[in-house]
Amino acid sequence: MAADQLARRLGSMDATVLGLGSMIGAGVFVAFAPAARSAGSGLLIGLALAAVVAYCNANSSARLAARYPSSGGTYVYGRERLGEFWGYLAGWGFVTGKTASCAAMALTVAAYAAPWLDRLWQTVLAVAVVLALTAVNYRGVQRSAKATRLIVTITLTVLAAAVVAIAFTGDPHPGRLSPFPGASAGGVLEAAGLLFFAFAGYARIATLGEEVRDPARTIPRAISLALGITLAVYALVAVFLLFQLGPLLLGELPDPLAYAVSRTSLPWLAPVVRAGAALAALGALLALVLGVSRTVLAMSRDAHLPTALAAVHPRFGVPHRAEVAVGVTVAILVSVADLRAVIGFSSFAVLVYYAIANASALTLRTGGSRLVCVLGLTGCVVLAFSLPLSSVLAGCAVLAFGALVYFGRKLVRGR
Repeated sequence: MAADQLARRLGSMDATVLGLGSMIGAGVFVAFAPAARSAGSGLLIGLALAAVVAYCNANSSARLAARYPSSGGTYVYGRERLGEFWGYLAGWGFVTGKTASCAAMALTVAAYAAPWLDRLWQTVLAVAVVLALTAVNYRGVQRSAKATRLIVTITLTVLAAAVVAIAFTGDPHPGRLSPFPGASAGGVLEAAGLLFFAFAGYARIATLGEEVRDPARTIPRAISLALGITLAVYALVAVFLLFQLGPLLLGELPDPLAYAVSRTSLPWLAPVVRAGAALAALGALLALVLGVSRTVLAMSRDAHLPTALAAVHPRFGVPHRAEVAVGVTVAILVSVADLRAVIGFSSFAVLVYYAIANASALTLRTGGSRLVCVLGLTGCVVLAFSLPLSSVLAGCAVLAFGALVYFGRKLVRGR
């Protein structure tokens, strides 16, 4: 095996669990509140729209991953199908957007695990969490998969307990869904864009293409399974949160699920839900760092990032320098990241990433429907520009900076 090649050690279950770890932790405890603030009880419509776009993206990603089973995801697909610049832009959007998401997840872990600490000490705790997970990833992808499997199991158990508590001992009432405050078309689209943040975790599966056994079968199966389970969990939790709290209160709470449980006849479950939220965010962070480092590896191989980051550890078989670089960058970002703002920025960057994935899949002549690709591409563009203006401006600025770096390097090299 070459010095910059990764070993194929992950099976279907491992890949599915890594995708679940990214999506469940990133969405169910974080994204519902800002989405409800945008759409009111139209949150459920936004969730459905986000799921449709996510399905189209997953379909395109699975087809492309089966064709190009190497690390990097849409960075590789865009480069191979559309040209070097589009692959670079996808990779740049993914790395910047998901690095910011890593910082948000680290802060979420600290906020839920130690709500009594002030911001400074929560930041210190978040940095410690990032460094610890970087060390776990450094030891090998199989260790990361085992840790994520445990985290996902505990998280799903906690979510099931919370839903049961609300359903049987809370005060769920369908009337809280009417009227539909804020449920304008624009608000629903904005909510769908924010909720897309919660579905974007299946990208981790595609970015691990070089470490999956039999990728042509494993990746499509893992993406479909992870997305289906996640959608079912999200829909169930969203319905009971709206029935218990109503859209207005849901939109104002930083920890809506824990608060909803605290208002049932089983308030002692609320600390358990908080612990589950912290653990879920931990799982999302673990998988995020894993996926971002693989895209960094792929871009470094092509000299779009420092080539020293393309090294693979001879013993552990992981891109250790890329993982350390991502971990250090995230540790720095946690001191300035804002959880709510970063959801919008990350959603914009990742929607651009998937727009390029759908455009790439459109060039494939076999294996899928062109209509799905067109629907995915259109949905990504519409949702991206339906996000809050600050998120759109920040995303455009970061992508424009990346483009300037790309063309500036081309100019310097005389190409």
